Amino acid sequence: MKAIINTDKAPEAIGTYSQAVKAGTTVYLSGQIPLVPETMEMVEGDISAQIHQVFKNLSAVCEAAGGSLADIAKLNIFLTDLGNFGTVNQVMAEYFQEPYPARAAIGVAALPRDAGVEMDGILEL
Repeated sequence: MKAIINTDKAPEAIGTYSQAVKAGTTVYLSGQIPLVPETMEMVEGDISAQIHQVFKNLSAVCEAAGGSLADIAKLNIFLTDLGNFGTVNQVMAEYFQEPYPARAAIGVAALPRDAGVEMDGILEL
């Protein structure tokens, strides 16, 4: 049995997907880029601002599913510049405490709307 998770506190889907899908106690979070939910425009600022916005968006979807960032078991981070890996670690430390989720950081050529970062994950409630 699947349940679709949707919240207006995160950007609406800009394609043929759901913000998240819950199957049993597992929630599969779709990728979030640094869109401001109210305007559907990219957040203003540097890569740090983009990373913060992505975590805010992920947090909103986690909460809509009945959880929080602390319930993320696996986090995938996609960066158009792997030179920003250190910034990801610094910002991530503001949102997560040990034990940290499993994680991958992947360098990609491009992301939707020319974002510098996108993240998705798996939440276990």
